[in-house]
Amino acid sequence: MTSNIKKLTFSGILLAVGFILHQIAPAGVGGVTFDFMLAMVFIIMMINKDFKTAMIAGIAAGVLTALTTKFPGGQIPNMIDKPVTVLVVYGFLKCGRNIPQILRIGLIGFIGTLISGSVFLSTASILVGLPASFIILFYSVVIPTAIGNTIVSVFLYKIVLSSIQKVNPSFMEQLEG
Repeated sequence: MTSNIKKLTFSGILLAVGFILHQIAPAGVGGVTFDFMLAMVFIIMMINKDFKTAMIAGIAAGVLTALTTKFPGGQIPNMIDKPVTVLVVYGFLKCGRNIPQILRIGLIGFIGTLISGSVFLSTASILVGLPASFIILFYSVVIPTAIGNTIVSVFLYKIVLSSIQKVNPSFMEQLEG
């Protein structure tokens, strides 16, 4: 029970960091911003290796991003795409256990962002419409964001692991055990 509380508390802290980074990060090339919240969800999934915690993080991330979306009518698509992405990415995590962790977080950062962006755009097109075609938005927004999230996910993952090992090595042992 204590381990679950630690996992959820740790996940909540990472989501809060993702939320803050999302708020203060400037727009990237072409106005595309990195999805720090999604990167944090992937990191939570990699570290905790627990489906229930991953789904809770995905739902919470969906709600938080819905509250801050800049996309007109993007609230519901945000609340749908994060949990759906968690479901799919969790399956990838289970299949790719033999892949080195740094490579795995990079792949998940890229593939997961493509999935999230596709689900978001599909849902938005059904519910509120898109300001441009799906293909144009996919190539101009989703793919650049996926490339950026690959780098961000690897970078933040290394920082999070290093922080855990320095601040609370016993927690790292619990996560690995």
